[in-house]
Amino acid sequence: MSNEEFEGYDVDVEELDGFGVEGDGDATPEDAPVVAVVGRPNVGKSTLVNRILGRREAVVEDVPGVTRDRVAYDADWRGRRFTLVDTGGWDPDARGFMARVAAQAELAVAAADVVLFVVDVTVGPTDVDEAVVRILRRSGKPVILAANKADDPRREAEASALWSLGLGEPQPVSAMHGRGSGDLLDALFEVLPEAPAEREPGTGGPRRIALVGKPNVGKSSLLNRLAGEERVVVDEVAGTTVDPVDELVELGGRTWRFIDTAGIRRRVREASGHEFYASLRTSAAIERAEVAVVLLDASEPLSEQDLRIISMVVDAGRALVLTFNKWDLLDEDRRLRLEKELDRQVRVQWAPRVNLSARTGWHVDRLVRAIDTSLEGWSTRVSTGQLNAFLGRLVASHPHPVRGGKQPRILFGTQPQTAPPKFLLFTTGFLEASYRRYVERRLREEFGFDGSPVVITQRVREKRKRQG
Repeated sequence: MSNEEFEGYDVDVEELDGFGVEGDGDATPEDAPVVAVVGRPNVGKSTLVNRILGRREAVVEDVPGVTRDRVAYDADWRGRRFTLVDTGGWDPDARGFMARVAAQAELAVAAADVVLFVVDVTVGPTDVDEAVVRILRRSGKPVILAANKADDPRREAEASALWSLGLGEPQPVSAMHGRGSGDLLDALFEVLPEAPAEREPGTGGPRRIALVGKPNVGKSSLLNRLAGEERVVVDEVAGTTVDPVDELVELGGRTWRFIDTAGIRRRVREASGHEFYASLRTSAAIERAEVAVVLLDASEPLSEQDLRIISMVVDAGRALVLTFNKWDLLDEDRRLRLEKELDRQVRVQWAPRVNLSARTGWHVDRLVRAIDTSLEGWSTRVSTGQLNAFLGRLVASHPHPVRGGKQPRILFGTQPQTAPPKFLLFTTGFLEASYRRYVERRLREEFGFDGSPVVITQRVREKRKRQG
């Protein structure tokens, strides 16, 4: 970091020594392609991730199922940066807990630009591998086939058996010893896109809106009302929609891409067959969208499902609009109870709210205004100067409490990305969660961010080593 970069801000540049960073933050560049590493359990995915990174980041243990969630790392090869996503073992026929692990892998594929499919060359192609291949083909993503555990020339020769999977030339590699890793990365380099489609908000076509909610709250009815015609099937039976349905709709003189999704069940692991994958594809649709319109049945009490769906949208970092359908069925008593439920249970008071009736069309026209508000908050950027002037006032008026004789201070802040807005704070110590929530609340009061999650991360200064 240069002195000029901090000129005019009330911060001692010397105090920033020890963070070990350059630039505005730790976020991956927005144009970095995403590579998902997938495969069945215990084929060496995490070991291969560590080999590609050149350091031990992913947890590796000789027991299947150590990796359970998607974990992202920054990587580069031949000067090209990309995001590497490690996933849990993928078995399409998994049930219970392992089904949720497999769900994370399928979500990673949905969000990726390239898939690195890892197979154990010592075992050869299995029924599970072939089932995964069928899913990968449906995804339409470029796939590199890594024939792992090819630790010697004999194993390399056995990799030819993997041609039967129909994914092109297998790339023999030994994640443990590094054999063939350069050739594998060269093959990956050839298919990495220059810039992933739809990475920048607001470009690359119509804005993408996901309609989500539990079954039978009226998502398809609302989409038909917005489109002005019968675009999707509507039935009183819950669960009519299974696959997400993309529809281009003209509203307010603009074209929008609405994604009608299957209703999300209370627990994905309780669903089976097509219901399980319907819920999974709904999650992928949220990740593909820019803003999610969460539809709630105003005539019924808020449920655990409703709150979980809202949390899914926030966790995915998408803009949010809360939409209460069937408002025409409410009496005054139910409206008062609903307000109390919102105050007590819903912690996203920053989200715009629309009360409407998909059946009659009442107040449906207000939805576009709310979506615009959320998208604007989602893409809001605060300049470094404005942010640090604000942080200076905040810390002066409300410093972090003293803990154990120490008082962490915010030295400097920056906003490395939008969509959603993410702030990186350089500090002298760890900021408690309650203080970070206070910072977020004040940020919203000062700069808005209506309808968008706000992410606050921190980088604590490392202790300087004494010279001597």
